[in-house]
Amino acid sequence: MPKRNGRNSQPSAVSLALDDGSDTTSLRPASIDLRRIERAVREILISIGENPDREGLIRTPSRVARAYAELMAGLSEDPRVHLKTVFNERYDEVVLLRDIEFHSLCEHHLLPFMGKAHVAYLPDGTVVGLSKLARLVEGFARRPQVQERLTTQIAAALMEALNPVGAACVIEATHTCMTIRGAKKPGSIMVTSALRGIFKDNPPSRNEILSLMYGTRVASC
Repeated sequence: MPKRNGRNSQPSAVSLALDDGSDTTSLRPASIDLRRIERAVREILISIGENPDREGLIRTPSRVARAYAELMAGLSEDPRVHLKTVFNERYDEVVLLRDIEFHSLCEHHLLPFMGKAHVAYLPDGTVVGLSKLARLVEGFARRPQVQERLTTQIAAALMEALNPVGAACVIEATHTCMTIRGAKKPGSIMVTSALRGIFKDNPPSRNEILSLMYGTRVASC
């Protein structure tokens, strides 16, 4: 493969200026206000005509608060920290981790979307531990998200931390916000991609990485 030349205690405290994946400098830790979530869930139950004090619901606000704390755990970390420990290796072929399972919450409806991420980079003398790629995906996924942003954040983080010749991320996911409500189209899968460096600029390299990601499926661009 050819190389190119050159190279506060409230959750609202988190700033994510990453719509295009080009800026990750504003990520800051946040804490989860469990009591506030509990009060909000109780109000939701009352608003839909339920009795939050009945046996089946009395502990629901607490359960939901703890569930949100787990699902939003990525807000308390900067996922790029997983790329801090690197190794110098004279390896100049593709590094690919395929089928990384993840789940996240659609920020428009706070309903889950889940699927698989395929993450790759072409090193320029620096590699990272394989498990760190999975942790990178998990860190960006565990927060209110949209799939497009999640895809570009992962690719941008790889480019920033590793300075590789190229980086790529493809995500395939099912969104419950359109499978169980709204359009109600179960089985539909959303595919997003973010290609950087040689994978974006060089068509043969782009075709190679997409073919590797999709395995026996033929990639076309």
